[in-house]
Amino acid sequence: MTGFDPGQLSSRIVLERPVRTADGAGGATVTWEAVATLWAAIESVAAGESLAADRLSTRVTHRIRIRFRADIEGGLRIVYRGRILRIAAWRDPDDQRRFLVLDAAEERA
Repeated sequence: MTGFDPGQLSSRIVLERPVRTADGAGGATVTWEAVATLWAAIESVAAGESLAADRLSTRVTHRIRIRFRADIEGGLRIVYRGRILRIAAWRDPDDQRRFLVLDAAEERA
């Protein structure tokens, strides 16, 4: 990550967390709440297709770089230009707490 130019953080994203609300019938309804609007660098990494439940599904993976945040956890997602990117993993590439690299998957039906 050395040599990364912060000026590359040129895409606006919204970080969201799930909020579960009891539906009164023993289940729950999940809605999404915005945590923060951030600047990020986003690049597509890979794409592929799979057949599940007699449906062809396309999966696109992305690498997203953001400024370091201590509140990144499993279950969060990113909204980018109307697309939903589910965070699969994250790491601090140089252990300096400057940036995070997020691996995210976009599901397309």
